Amino acid sequence: MAEAHSAVAFSFTVTPEGVNVRLNHEALWHVWESGVISWKKRIGKMKNNIHNGVFPASPLSLLFVVTITMALKTCGWDTSLGAITFFHMHTPFISNYSFSVGHYLSTLLFSFVLWLGVIAFIRYTLKLLLSYHGWIYEMHGKISLRTKLWLALIRVFGGRHPMLNSYQASLPKLPVPALNDTLARYLESVRPLMDEDRFGRMERLAKEFESGLGKKLQRYLILKSWWATNYVTDWWEQYVYLSGRSPIMINSNYYGIDALLVKPTNQQVSRAANLVAIMLRYRREVDREELNPIVLNKTVPLCSAQYERQFNTTRIPGVETDTIVHLKESNHIAVYHKGRYFKVYIRHKRRLLEPIEIEAMLQRILDDETEPVEGEEHLAALTAVERTPWAKARQQFFSKGKNKASLDAIEKAAFVLVLDTEDVDYDPNDPTALDHYGRTMLHGKGFDRWFDKSFTLVVCPNGRVGFNAEHSWADAPIMAHMWEYCITDEVDKYGYREDGRCNGSLTHLPLNPIRLEWDFPKPCLDLIESSRVMAGQLCEDVDLHIMMHHAYGKGFIKTCKVSPDAFIQLALQLAYYRDAGKFCLTYESSMTRLFREGRTETVRSCTKDTCTFVRAMEAKAEKPELIRLLRAASETHQHLYRQAMTGEGIDRHLFCLYVVSKYVGEDSPFLAEVLGEPWRLSTSQTPHQQTDKLDLKKYPERIGGGGGFGPVADDGYGVSYIIAGEDTIFFHISCKRSCPTTDSHKFGQLIQQSFADMRDIFQSQ
Repeated sequence: MAEAHSAVAFSFTVTPEGVNVRLNHEALWHVWESGVISWKKRIGKMKNNIHNGVFPASPLSLLFVVTITMALKTCGWDTSLGAITFFHMHTPFISNYSFSVGHYLSTLLFSFVLWLGVIAFIRYTLKLLLSYHGWIYEMHGKISLRTKLWLALIRVFGGRHPMLNSYQASLPKLPVPALNDTLARYLESVRPLMDEDRFGRMERLAKEFESGLGKKLQRYLILKSWWATNYVTDWWEQYVYLSGRSPIMINSNYYGIDALLVKPTNQQVSRAANLVAIMLRYRREVDREELNPIVLNKTVPLCSAQYERQFNTTRIPGVETDTIVHLKESNHIAVYHKGRYFKVYIRHKRRLLEPIEIEAMLQRILDDETEPVEGEEHLAALTAVERTPWAKARQQFFSKGKNKASLDAIEKAAFVLVLDTEDVDYDPNDPTALDHYGRTMLHGKGFDRWFDKSFTLVVCPNGRVGFNAEHSWADAPIMAHMWEYCITDEVDKYGYREDGRCNGSLTHLPLNPIRLEWDFPKPCLDLIESSRVMAGQLCEDVDLHIMMHHAYGKGFIKTCKVSPDAFIQLALQLAYYRDAGKFCLTYESSMTRLFREGRTETVRSCTKDTCTFVRAMEAKAEKPELIRLLRAASETHQHLYRQAMTGEGIDRHLFCLYVVSKYVGEDSPFLAEVLGEPWRLSTSQTPHQQTDKLDLKKYPERIGGGGGFGPVADDGYGVSYIIAGEDTIFFHISCKRSCPTTDSHKFGQLIQQSFADMRDIFQSQ
């Protein structure tokens, strides 16, 4: 196994005989290559900015405008209404030329101004059109004439062949809801969860807030919304994620698992090589903006801002607050195997390595039998525990020498690859197998995932894969998009030989992996060990259950004329009521990417209509009445979901009002109580089939297993689900073992029973 290459391009020593200069030609070549790649990316970025700057027009349309204007002017038709003559007479650099030259120059200038004016008109019109959200409230199959006209205009002004960020400038800003509307919706959301006395108290606090401090805070928030691109996103990232000092493992990071019904190869390094190669090419598509933006109903674009930091990104710990560091380029990945860290280059002669080349390098890592240095195996436990001790350790022990260079290699990597040593798999005869799979991806052993990286790809010895993702840089749909892209292209474009190895032939040997070097003093070793113990305790407290529900799925639910998401949320409410004997404040994540730089909003799924339906189910009401109540609760839920998507949610508005109150130094009893309420049931749906790559009609076995997250409340549940195909739904249920009132397996059984009971009410009597 080769040791580390020298990173110094040249060095010199002074001797009695003179100066001795030594050149490292390989290092100089890498410096040159890096510079060329960097300049290519800059030029490409500039071209993309020009394209996006004039979209939905194209740069070539300028030639069309110039040609038409010049031809008409030559024929004696002045379409400029005298503007060309004005430019000719009053523009300094044009008026100095002869009449014929000045005539052509002034015509060119007018054409350019006209072209910019038309583009500005089209872009502003498109932004106004995208500000209309009435379409989302209309039922499928009952589209109004107004919405049909709107759809036609969107297609006219929306342009063709958009790049990833082409629509960004045309997306509207997230509006600030009216204060009285937010407060009214909040009170309505908590009414079924409070007794008369407590609800009366909250009503009084809300009225006092609305008539007093709330008006002042609202004015500040409206002012910010005029100035900022998005009035929520920067504060949400800073105060919800980066300012938190608690461990991000389990509490913040989330995970994803494989497509469980298929496994293209059993070879660990081969599958890792193919996925790494695909991810790097996906990164190139994102950098070049060749990735198609997500467009709802083939018409309405979603914000693409979150894709930028998917690669080359690390969350850096701070004593008081963390920061996100994103590099424009990274030419290597970091690999962890059996307690050792390696730096693996991903380019050769300005091109990305092929899977067969990556496979050869990873195989060398597997064949290497050197032992980790003391402390190296458990080093990543520092990223798993509280942030402040990790920040101080980073300053004290990783600011110079080997440790700094090696830490830089990890933090500046495109992403981290873990070649794991334990198998995970899906076994229909062993329900606990999936639980182990989920725990492996959520936290592993607590020290074998670099939780600060944007994501860590995990590949097990039997070829099963998954990932662990840090949450602050983006939300789960961004990772789900890449995961769907990779899992599909892995089979359709790259594939494997009959022996499970990567396709292709190795024509030359790429650079050897570089073993990272460490030198930990005793205090650092003690901190690593204490972090390992603490991380292990956090892992042991996680009770995670992954359940594959295949009795029926969205196919049957649609026949009930009910939204699949609303149906699932009602089943979760019924299960929780049967588990706890009461209702609770429920969080369901909704996206706000219809707006520029939008992230998420909360749907408060436990509504008055939901509670009425659940109580009727428990009282064994007549089936027609239960169907009526179920559909009414579903409609209420869908209305709340649409409000959240269109900027009329409750919680982000209240959160930002709370932040403003802290800035102005005035406390609000109302806001303090609202933001202190625990979310004992936190839910989220993992999107499926975001692109047309995944064809489940043709390949139904490629359904994704989704992913999950840890519990938000100490005495609550975290539930993530993915509607995988027509007949399958995966549930990822988490809670804490230390809580005597929660049990993920019991809750899973209650969900199964709720689904069975809800199907029964639609069966013929």
